[in-house]
Amino acid sequence: MNIVVIGHGMVGHKFLEQLHALGVADANVTVLCEEPRAAYDRVHLSEFFSGKSAEDLSLVEPGFFEASGFALRLAARAATVERRDRTVTTADGEVIPYDRLVLATGSAPFVPPVPGRDRPHCFVYRTIEDLEAMQASAARSRTGVVVGGGLLGLECAKALRDLGLETHVVEFAPRLMAVQVDDGGGRVLRSKIEDLGVQVHTGRNTLEITDGATARHRMVFADGTHLETDMIVFSAGIRPRDEIARQCALAIGPRGGVAVDDHCRASDRNVYAIGECASWREQTFGLVAPGYDMARVAARHIAGEAEAAFGGADLSTKLKLMGVDVASIGDAQGKTPRSRNYQFIDERKQVYKKIVVSEDGRQLLGAVLVGNADEYGTLLQMTLNGIALPEEPEFLILPSSDGKARPGLGVDALPDTAQICSCNNVTKAQICAAVGEGNCTMAELKSCTQAGATCGGCVPLATQVMKAEMARRGMAVNNHVCEHFPHSRQQLYHLVRVGGIKTFDELLHRHGKGLGCDVCKPLAASILASCWNEFVLQPQLASLQDSNDYYLGNIQKDGSYSVVPRMPGGEVTPDGLIAVGQVAKKYGLYTKLTGGARVDLFGARVEQLPLIWEELIAAGFESGHAYGKSLRTVKSCVGSTWCRYGVDDSVGLAVQLENRYKGLRAPHKIKFGVSGCTRECAEAQGKDVGVIATDKGWNLYVCGNGGMKPRHAELIASDLSKERLLQLIDRFLMFYVRTADRLQRTSTWRENLEGGLDYLKDVVVNDSLGLGAELDAQMQHVVDTYQCEWKTAVTTPEVRQRFRSFINSDQPDEHIVFVQERGQIRPARSEERSEALA
Repeated sequence: MNIVVIGHGMVGHKFLEQLHALGVADANVTVLCEEPRAAYDRVHLSEFFSGKSAEDLSLVEPGFFEASGFALRLAARAATVERRDRTVTTADGEVIPYDRLVLATGSAPFVPPVPGRDRPHCFVYRTIEDLEAMQASAARSRTGVVVGGGLLGLECAKALRDLGLETHVVEFAPRLMAVQVDDGGGRVLRSKIEDLGVQVHTGRNTLEITDGATARHRMVFADGTHLETDMIVFSAGIRPRDEIARQCALAIGPRGGVAVDDHCRASDRNVYAIGECASWREQTFGLVAPGYDMARVAARHIAGEAEAAFGGADLSTKLKLMGVDVASIGDAQGKTPRSRNYQFIDERKQVYKKIVVSEDGRQLLGAVLVGNADEYGTLLQMTLNGIALPEEPEFLILPSSDGKARPGLGVDALPDTAQICSCNNVTKAQICAAVGEGNCTMAELKSCTQAGATCGGCVPLATQVMKAEMARRGMAVNNHVCEHFPHSRQQLYHLVRVGGIKTFDELLHRHGKGLGCDVCKPLAASILASCWNEFVLQPQLASLQDSNDYYLGNIQKDGSYSVVPRMPGGEVTPDGLIAVGQVAKKYGLYTKLTGGARVDLFGARVEQLPLIWEELIAAGFESGHAYGKSLRTVKSCVGSTWCRYGVDDSVGLAVQLENRYKGLRAPHKIKFGVSGCTRECAEAQGKDVGVIATDKGWNLYVCGNGGMKPRHAELIASDLSKERLLQLIDRFLMFYVRTADRLQRTSTWRENLEGGLDYLKDVVVNDSLGLGAELDAQMQHVVDTYQCEWKTAVTTPEVRQRFRSFINSDQPDEHIVFVQERGQIRPARSEERSEALA
């Protein structure tokens, strides 16, 4: 069966993924993509301005087209469809036959027919190419206007503000987000947006765009006023791209779009339409979740599942626009006859909440939440599943007397059919089944069910469902570290910190049982080091350490150790390099540059370690902590000091950061990166903490990982002074140390953090928990009590004497044997060792 797909956006690619998963054996699939790149994430398009590249936004898993056998043609526009012959002709004249045709052409931005709309420096906000053009224009502009105050318009306004422009929003309707929120919500939203420095102009009808007197453009309004600006972006809604359907005379919906039935088939039963280009029962959908549903239905129907049907979509949304929570559920405007409203407004905190209930007060019909959307999950599920309201429904949105939110709906009340993740159509039953198969973390649930993998808004509710199902199955819903401590790592950390506990014996006596084990002892050692930063090889602490920490070096496969001297920021003098080379030569060590731009010395026997350390210390080096769950390196480019593209001193900052945090012990290793410009030569966005210089200050990224499961770091704050940057890094690291699980990297911690990035921002940037001063003080203690562990070890006789292979002999371990290869040593293989020892 020949299947041709026209369009390769988010919905088009979802269709391909579903078709591939269904394993249609005889499918010969050709995909025509008008854009020069494969499908990318338009939901998070604005993150392009935060440093994400087109590759970062790509939705196509590496190897997908090779594995599926589908043919993707980029920059290939479909020009005509001949339905009688079942062919598609491209703009290049190629004719492609089909048995089934799928239209996934999406939508186009609506640009009001205003004279002057096509002037230079007037844009739409739709593709990566649009964003690149906006970025170039912004570099030569002072002010920018977004025409349109809806979802996309406010996203675009944030982008202009992040580009450093004086930003205005011009909206024809009397309020922002006129479709999603009512007048009360619109007033609060406007107030919050204006507090963020964006000027809002509602009820403005633009008549023309002409030359400005003080800027490039003048926007002339119907009320006689005008606004001058250097740059204009139109984001006034979308229109279905149905031109190819019109060309081949398919039925069109009354508001545009290809008319489709419940199976997503057009008037020609060999043609399907999905996503924003489709009109189902005279409705078009501008959200990704309904498009994904259509894609699944079309793929199943083409695969032979005759019962596959699209049943409409819930258009409820929860967003954070410019940092402001906005949510809309069901009949948010209260249009249902005889419905009743309950409203709560706090003008001081700028919070607005409204629920719409049925006349009898039993059913929740809709809701609007602005400024705080904590109740979204509860209200959405009550609306979708017809769950009976309490006698006094107003208390669902009213704060209780102690100022805290009322308890939400228990997940046990949700039916198995309740849709938890609308983006990927994941139900409560599917999450429960996944838990039954052993998937008991949010990261595992995302991987196997896709719940929370697209927008992330459902993660808190999905986590509740997961934990409730674990409890129902009798599974442990705790993170007890082992049988000796009925506590999670977070709980043990707080017990140590609050109780002033300094030894494992005291911790075990007060809060545990038994003698301890190989799990809880290193864990306790790490927590004690994080809290008090005492020398890890003190008599009462040494026995708790794992092998690497016990010998302050990484043990290798042959029993030898590696030595990594710290070179802050990757900076090292010629004399320093010579000294490292001389040490390596003297002790016959293998040398290699690490991925973090350091020199790693391999092949040291345990009795050689103190001697090597002494010589490195004498040359001005310290322990690089490559053996510990601690800060490893701060990688940097040369920055503005040498590079013609650099905008700030990345090496200087990297040196400062590495020297500040070099003593911090954490649940897992930590890596930093500092780039002197957005060209990102230090790969900072693949690190636990990444810093990138811009013309307006430093941008801070967190929770990246370039290891086995790469994760792009996320922007948590931008345009920072160096002082504010250090404060936020202090707080981020200490909050991670406090709350992460045992051996949990920051990337995994972030994936499992309830509330996600928004919650992390609130804690670290906005100090929502009021912990800022405490976290600052705890980090300063770590900085003030730093000591080079190598130096302490070699200058403490009782510690130094443990560095030998045998308790009763000073002889080296004869089983550590090396052979020469490429001018250096390497560990001998078993047969080579046997021959050498014979």
